[in-house]
Formats: sequence, structure tokens, C-alpha cells
Amino acid sequence: MDPARLATAKLLREQSVWCRQLQSPLYATLLERAADDVEASGPCWDVLLDEAERGSDKGGSALALRFMASVHRLVLAGHAPDLAKHYPSTGGTYQDDESAWEAFRSAVEEHVEDLRPFVRRQCQTNEVGRAAALVGGFLLVARATGLPLRILEVGASAGLNLRWDRYLYRAGDLAWGDPVSPVRFDDVYEGRPPFDVRASVAERRGCDLDPVDPATDHGRLSLRSSVWADQTRRFELLEGALQVAAEVPAGVDRADAAGWVPEQLARPEEGMATVVFHSVVMDQLPLVARTQLRTAFEDAGSHATRSAPLAWLRMEGSYSYAQLRFLPHEVWLTTWPGREERKLADTGAHGRPVRWLA
Repeated sequence: MDPARLATAKLLREQSVWCRQLQSPLYATLLERAADDVEASGPCWDVLLDEAERGSDKGGSALALRFMASVHRLVLAGHAPDLAKHYPSTGGTYQDDESAWEAFRSAVEEHVEDLRPFVRRQCQTNEVGRAAALVGGFLLVARATGLPLRILEVGASAGLNLRWDRYLYRAGDLAWGDPVSPVRFDDVYEGRPPFDVRASVAERRGCDLDPVDPATDHGRLSLRSSVWADQTRRFELLEGALQVAAEVPAGVDRADAAGWVPEQLARPEEGMATVVFHSVVMDQLPLVARTQLRTAFEDAGSHATRSAPLAWLRMEGSYSYAQLRFLPHEVWLTTWPGREERKLADTGAHGRPVRWLA
């Protein structure tokens, strides 16, 4: 069998396993069957052929997720009514593996040419749930510095997590955030994040290679299509975040992170604590870009002062998957001056649950 076809089927099956672990039985089933279809040179392979042969997914699961997002986009746009009956995101019900797969395969076969250009696009999930994992880091910086925050996000997509301070977070009898926010995180935490801290955001900005505009129909459709169709709680968070985005401005520059971060950190901002943050971004960057970013943080950190401190907050994949089977991501915080680095939390890929450690 063609090596590219074998590799693509393997990618789909690997993502199927992760979808099942992350409680998406619909996507787990469809990806497993799609892998069989790829091996049989069916319509799924017709859609993925060009990208697979270009080797555009050397880093892992992105091609599988882009494929599912492309089909989901068809469903949300009303172009796959039979499949929509099986997608909870459009009011459908997933019950039968065989009938769901038949509807999926038929939709793919009918829309091969429509799907190909969407599969080429990068993942733009902008997972709102990750704010629950990051918020504790922002609050620790606010507590330590007593300064308003200047927040800069790498890989910001639509910038929804740049509005983290307009969401509501609860951990037991503790709460932090906007009590009337349409974005609410309940029953997420193990442990007690620092929800007794006051914090304010003075400036918010991000960068992305292909920013999404949440104010447009096209942008909102792109964001919704990247959410897994049977995870309705994630849809609720996204819809709430889109409401907040309409009220709270946050600019996202079309820029490469390796150039944008040094530019933003070229001079310390007096009277503000600068926090550069990102979530599930590093595995999408080449090694040289990751090295350039770390160098930029270290260089800027060497010029940080008590009146212009710097923090680097990140939620990225863990290197101990065997020990953290259902919590494969970690939250780390590095602060300057003085360069203190510590692990804050373990969390799921979508920001749930959060095991607070700090």
C-alpha cells in the first residue's frame, strides 16, 4: 500500500483513540471508519490525498482534526442534512455507529471538491475552555506584582482567550470573574486556584498566522466547525465567548510568533506586568521558532524590573503521557526579574479538568 495512505490511516486512528478518551464517541467512531476508507481508497482518501502526499501533517493529529472540521462545516452550513441528524451540534442525536458512518461517507463522497480547500486550512479551534487552566497563572502574576496586566497571546486565533478576565470561574466556595458572564466554568477544578486576588487587564493583543474575525459570519462558522460535534458543552462556552468578544475589543495581528514576540518585548512597559501566554501552540511550531521564542523571553526577562515585570504563561502538551493519561497537558509560569519557573497545573486538552498544584 502507498506509504502516504498508510500514514494517513494511522493518523486518523491515533486521533480516534484520543477522541474516545476525550469523550467524543461520535468522532472516535467516524475517524476509525474513515481510516478504513482511506486504506480502501474511498472518498475520504480522495479528500485527504493531496495534503497527505504533500506531507503537510508531519507533526501529528492536525490533518485528522482539519478533516473533521471540514465535514462539520458542511453540516453547520446546511449542506449535509442526513449527517446533521447524527450531529448534536445541529440538534441531531448520535446513537447508531453504522448509520452515522453511512451518512458521513455519503456527505464526503458528495462534497469531495468542496472539502479539499478546507482541509488545507490550519486548525483554528480557539478553545475557550483553556481559559480555566490559564486564569490561575494570570492571577498569580497580579498578586505578585500588584500591577495591571498587559496580556499578549501567541497563536490567538480569534482572541477569545484574550478576554479571559470577562469570564466566571468557580472552585468550591470560591469564585472569580464577571458574575453575569455568559462564559462560566463550574465543576472544573481539583484544588484551589488563587481566586482571592484582584486583577485588571490594561492592554490585550495577540498574533496569529491566520487570524479569525469573530465579528463575521465566516469567522464564527470557522470557529464552530472546529468544535467536536458531540461536545455540546464546548459549544455553549464558544457561544458565550462570541458574545463577550462583541463587547470587548482585542486586536489580533497577522504575524509570525518568532518575529512578533521580540517586537512586543523590545522595551519594558513601565507600570504594567506583561504576560505572554499561549495554549497548545508549541507543537505546531518548527523547532527553530520554538528556540527563537525561548531566546526572546530570556533576553526580555534580563531587562525586566519590579516596575516592568515579565511573565511567560503556557499550557502545552506534557511529556509524561503515560502518567497523565487523561490530563495530557501542563500549565507552567516563568517570571522575571529573578527568573522563577514553576508548574501550576495539570489539565485536559480542552481545559477540563484542571488539577491545580501551585
